[in-house]
Amino acid sequence: MSNHGLTIGLERTSHNFYLTLKVVGKLTHADYLQLAPMIDGALNSAPDAIMNIFVDASELQGFQAQAAWDDLKLSLKHNNNFSKIALLGNAKWQKIAAKVGNWFTTGELKYFEDRQVALEWLHR
Repeated sequence: MSNHGLTIGLERTSHNFYLTLKVVGKLTHADYLQLAPMIDGALNSAPDAIMNIFVDASELQGFQAQAAWDDLKLSLKHNNNFSKIALLGNAKWQKIAAKVGNWFTTGELKYFEDRQVALEWLHR
């Protein structure tokens, strides 16, 4: 049996949000059933807010097909609210996914292999 987990952190400073995610194993539709309402609620409470996101995908092994669709829908729904997304990974497919993801968001999505560099970029 493979490990699976999703850790979510959400901080608010004035009208800005900072979301941290750590994904272990395969990202699932059930994960988005937990994540989407948190993002929706936060951004509905401050409609002009921006959200910077740090995703630790260093232990991510892939997506369920439904989860990939959920990710696209969430990105399109809150497209104007996502400012920066830092994706920490360690696989070529993750780097490619970040490039493709940039097509679907007005914010900047960038791939990193160093946590500190990713966090410094996100907080600039």
